[in-house]
Amino acid sequence: MTPYTDQLVKFFTPMANPANSEPMARYLRDQFPFLGIKTPQRRSLVREFVAAHGKPAPEIWREVVRELWELPEREYQYIAMDLMHRLRRDLDTADFALAETLITTKSWWDTIDWLATHLVGDLYKKFPHEGRRSIAVWRSSPNFWLRRTCLLFQLHYKKETDVPLLFDIICENQADSEFFIRKAIGWALREYSKQDAEAVVAFVSQNELSPLSQREALKWLKNKGRL
Repeated sequence: MTPYTDQLVKFFTPMANPANSEPMARYLRDQFPFLGIKTPQRRSLVREFVAAHGKPAPEIWREVVRELWELPEREYQYIAMDLMHRLRRDLDTADFALAETLITTKSWWDTIDWLATHLVGDLYKKFPHEGRRSIAVWRSSPNFWLRRTCLLFQLHYKKETDVPLLFDIICENQADSEFFIRKAIGWALREYSKQDAEAVVAFVSQNELSPLSQREALKWLKNKGRL
């Protein structure tokens, strides 16, 4: 373990709250143990730690992220994401491989959605050529978390969304029975409907989406009285 990770673990371990850990684990179907540190406190503690110790150095930050990802308590994966957010200007093309490792390790929606919309979303914008190559591989993966990432990485792109790419990936996945894929299809369409309602309504009407995907896709428009 790097000295940075060791210091971080020693800082967070005494902050554990057993009263919170059980309900937090239960919320994620008891897949991961928790220290019991809720999000506002964790973010405050990360700020305190970084203020005292700085961000991990450029030559070690990826190792620190991997070490945090290997620790059992779920908060350490969240802390890794907090650090990556602070280090987003240091991302390079090699980090598509790091992203794939994180997406396919200890996978659940709570990490996947941040990795998709922030890490991969930032990487793709910064390195579109390499991003297209990674997405081309991931979109046909048997790992549905990688395919969920392909559906969601443009979630915050707004007018910059590559709409043909999004619609193609949705079409490739529309028959998938996996809940997290169907939900992602609807979520991606719902967000884009805020930019181009007509395109989303037409797409939904012309494709055989699951009822869940359809409902999620049109939810915002219906709530706004636009359908």
